[in-house]
Amino acid sequence: MKTVRVVAAVIKAKNETGNPIIFATQRGYGEYKDGWEFPGGKIEEGETPQDALKREIREELDTTVIVGELIDTIEYDYPAFHLSMDCFWCEISDGNLVLKEHEAAKWLTKETLYSVDWLPADITIIDKIAENL
Repeated sequence: MKTVRVVAAVIKAKNETGNPIIFATQRGYGEYKDGWEFPGGKIEEGETPQDALKREIREELDTTVIVGELIDTIEYDYPAFHLSMDCFWCEISDGNLVLKEHEAAKWLTKETLYSVDWLPADITIIDKIAENL
């Protein structure tokens, strides 16, 4: 089975009451269209995961992020491929999160993390994210 290596940004901020919030995006294309995910994408030849994540967020959301600590690497078997996804904590350093490829986006609190229909690989890290909010 083919392995696809990707990175995902768990973009963290604080809402107006000072509570932590996480940015989630809804896919606008492909087989998993309308599923919710953490933004990111494929690691290109010669890129570090961190460099790939910075590039992907710049391309997809017109935003610059500071890539922080690795949360976890998710290993998930989809029917057609194996996904290996490095998930990093990120913070916005510049930009306004402009949706260029996604259908929709929203900020989620610890209490609303499970309110969206996460893609199968992404749902596997939600508990770990909730523990750290």
